[in-house]
Amino acid sequence: MSIIMAVIFNGTAELEYNRNTRLPGHQSLYLDKMDEKMDAGILVADKKVINPDINQRAQFVASNLYHALKENNEAMAASMCTYLATRIQDLKQIKIVEQDDQVSIDLVFDEEYKNQVSVSFTH
Repeated sequence: MSIIMAVIFNGTAELEYNRNTRLPGHQSLYLDKMDEKMDAGILVADKKVINPDINQRAQFVASNLYHALKENNEAMAASMCTYLATRIQDLKQIKIVEQDDQVSIDLVFDEEYKNQVSVSFTH
């Protein structure tokens, strides 16, 4: 299991989740409520899915994560990131790419996230 799970949006690390961080009780309850609501049904590719499996939940939550990032909704983005990191222990990265009015969201299980390092250049 990777300790850090990262959300990469158009090549830039937007969020990092440290799995060693202990979740406060109210956050754990919030994630449990998310699961309960998803049990009742979610939309995946315009189809309603009742009691979705973990892959369908991951797609749904990752899509909501994308929308939260686009709307600069930090609290929602953090919640979606936390859900994915805690519910899918093998998930290492979420790569979101926007190009020509298309969005791709890849859940990456086989590539460790490496911290981005800023480099300054002088003349």
